[in-house]
Amino acid sequence: MSDSFLPGLVADLSGQVAIVTGASRGLGKAMAEALGASGARVACVARNADKLSETVEAIRARGGQAEAFSCDVTDRVKTDELVDRIADEWGKVDILVNNAGITRDTLLPRMSDDEWDDVLNTNLRSAFLWCRAAARHMMRARYGRIINITSVSGLMGNPGQTNYSASKAGLIGLTRSLSRELAGRKVTINAVAPGFIESDMTATLGPAIVDEAKKRIPAKRLGSPVEVAAAVVFLASPAAAYITGHVLTVDGGMTG
Repeated sequence: MSDSFLPGLVADLSGQVAIVTGASRGLGKAMAEALGASGARVACVARNADKLSETVEAIRARGGQAEAFSCDVTDRVKTDELVDRIADEWGKVDILVNNAGITRDTLLPRMSDDEWDDVLNTNLRSAFLWCRAAARHMMRARYGRIINITSVSGLMGNPGQTNYSASKAGLIGLTRSLSRELAGRKVTINAVAPGFIESDMTATLGPAIVDEAKKRIPAKRLGSPVEVAAAVVFLASPAAAYITGHVLTVDGGMTG
């Protein structure tokens, strides 16, 4: 995350406890760093412990507080145990960002059962598990912010991504339904839908595909991870108390 962007993260999250899944790289790393820069104590969660340490070190280098927790985000027992552990040891859970996700792209006639199941389990089932585990603590505290990272693919679909698009559309349904359940306990739940964002994934597409993508984006450029992170920080902040059940697109105008 660029240091020059940090002054723009004006939300004061001091004293708050945040959990970010999929925090080892890309968007998840940027979100964890942005929350840490805003004063939150960040629990960085992913399978890859080595990569997680890089995120934690980056947060601590700026004076923030963070710890790494290696966990299979699709495992119900481990998810429940870890959320309870964080709540017990850190005193509470204020913010949850469900960012963990994978792709297994191929056209439907060639898509295997495992390619479907792996994507739905990681992208959608994990969010359900983490929402349920965190919501128990947030409801008792009568405060919480849950942000699910969906995608414009969940809004408009994408060839070769029936599994991914279905999982991300499912996240939107989960977000909107759960927002109605939790609003009375002062817990908000929203979704952020990134479009084409500069990442390791887009870097592998090649310049021709990236150039074609830019033509479809009114802003004529790819977004940056910090721009997505800024949306997450806002929705995690007290300033977003009256926003719930909303899908915030960060896509340069691609979906209008």
